[in-house]
Amino acid sequence: MSSEFEKKLEKYAEVILKVGLNLQPKQRLLIGGPSAFSDGIPFGAAPLVRIIAKKAYQMGARLVDVMWADEQMRSIRLQYGPKKSLREYPEWRINAKLEICKAGDANLNILSPNPDLLKDVDLSVILKYTLLLLKHLKPISKLVREYALNWLMISTPNKAWADKVLPHIPSNERIQKLWDIIFEICRINEENPVSAWQNHNENLKKRCKYLNQKQYRALKLTSQVSSLTVGLPKDHIWHGGSVTSQNGIDFTPNLPTEEIFTLPDRDRVDGFVKITRPVLIQGQLIDDCTFKLSKGRIIEANAKVGYEVIDKIINIDKGARGLGEIALVPHSSPISKTGLLFYNLLIDENASNHIALGQAYRGSLKNGIALTDEEFMAAGGNNSSIHIDLMVGSGEMDVDGILEDGTIEPIMRNGEWVFEV
Repeated sequence: MSSEFEKKLEKYAEVILKVGLNLQPKQRLLIGGPSAFSDGIPFGAAPLVRIIAKKAYQMGARLVDVMWADEQMRSIRLQYGPKKSLREYPEWRINAKLEICKAGDANLNILSPNPDLLKDVDLSVILKYTLLLLKHLKPISKLVREYALNWLMISTPNKAWADKVLPHIPSNERIQKLWDIIFEICRINEENPVSAWQNHNENLKKRCKYLNQKQYRALKLTSQVSSLTVGLPKDHIWHGGSVTSQNGIDFTPNLPTEEIFTLPDRDRVDGFVKITRPVLIQGQLIDDCTFKLSKGRIIEANAKVGYEVIDKIINIDKGARGLGEIALVPHSSPISKTGLLFYNLLIDENASNHIALGQAYRGSLKNGIALTDEEFMAAGGNNSSIHIDLMVGSGEMDVDGILEDGTIEPIMRNGEWVFEV
């Protein structure tokens, strides 16, 4: 590794710990752990993990531990393992992460996707395994969504991912180029990346404050391919950049992040919307996809690529046909400016306005974390076993806010903010 690259890895680790996690003295840090995306940290991330561990101890961490995993093992299991084994998941992995979540310690997940890893696996097997995995992960997912701990998701390159994202450049240059892009979109190239992130998060919070004060009854998303009215429940809360954990730690759960988001009213979403960027879900590509919604539910879905996948997803449970998130992202975001499709929702969602099928974040509703499932749904929240982001924005999309008295106010025009903060 060049000395310049090592310096940027050091800065990346500093942003991860100080901005992303905001790691506190005496906290434990678990790097890895089971999720819908992976079973642990890829071996290729070891150089970065070691830098993070060293810095974490220097910041006063009580313990840093890593849960490693070979991504190929998931593919091998799904292709060659006995079908009955798909019901199982190693309890020790679940218990290790659950202990960290319950204690309010810190968790870092590192995504290093292989977009084509599961391309040869039967779709029915993938979906069956995913549903059972989500069931095992439910106690962890609940605590994560309720901000019971400070957590973070980041990405690191690997050859398969770089080959997929950057096929137009020489093969031997792709991984380094992808690293360069990650450093750029994560503001690591700034003179003071931590300060740059603090400024960026402050800007996002100002936009959230503006919209929280407005308390729009609904948003209207309009473009040449979409016309969607998204009702917003009473006392909805916009979040963006950093959020606050239940034990009072401000952290930024995704790096990079360009979005501000809240929850739709589960019964008041109407119109039609088209996905504007392809989505890769468990190795299955979805593209040229449109939805028609009425009273908060998808009543019609079409896709030229991946229709079978979408059809199965929206029928996973009752909440899968509803929306759990509406997020606004300027078309001029650093991710959008790259002109690339990353085949990684953590990054791709920050290129575009997006919606999410399924579960809503309880923190997006006033006192939402304290509500029962029934109370949350009665207040407008959506419950589901899934939460899948789908990009719907573009440089042609307008977004308007609709006040209680019916007054319509512009929020975005041609994909860009129109209000100053």
